Amino acid sequence: MTARFKGFTLVELLIVIAIIGVLAVVVLVAINPVEQLAKTRDSGRISTVTQVGHALQAYYTSHATQTNAWPGELTWSDDLTVSGELSTFPSGIGYPASFTVCAENDEPDGGTNIPTYCYDWDSTASDYGSIVYSRMESNNQNSKCGANMAFALFSTEDGRGGIVCSAGADLNPAAAGGWAYQ
Repeated sequence: MTARFKGFTLVELLIVIAIIGVLAVVVLVAINPVEQLAKTRDSGRISTVTQVGHALQAYYTSHATQTNAWPGELTWSDDLTVSGELSTFPSGIGYPASFTVCAENDEPDGGTNIPTYCYDWDSTASDYGSIVYSRMESNNQNSKCGANMAFALFSTEDGRGGIVCSAGADLNPAAAGGWAYQ
């Protein structure tokens, strides 16, 4: 009588490993990790833009009696932290090298910091308040804007934030209801 061994042969194990490998590749392609990471970074940008936007509203409220109640365009991040509206200014979130975030008034600025957040305020007699914005990176957000670029924007005039589309990288404050949020 011969002894029978229980278990799998080497060929059977190799076939199962190959099938698992093929399934892993299919799943990896389906979830697109590069796009998922871009969506994650965009979520951080949206959250931070909203946080900084609320800090701008609080700053304006506490400085409303002054002639110039909005933070300065070149010192806005320092103004928000010195006044106590933000304990520290949020750190930047990296972009691909090909991205232009904004041409001026971007923060964090200089050194090893990554400029991510842009600011502008309306110094005209119209006084449309101020905006803080950040360019979106993911295809998911940019597909909403066609040929334009998607931005996370908080408008103090609207008292809210959201995704807006613009052809250029520098946005300007608008009257309440002037932004078409996506």
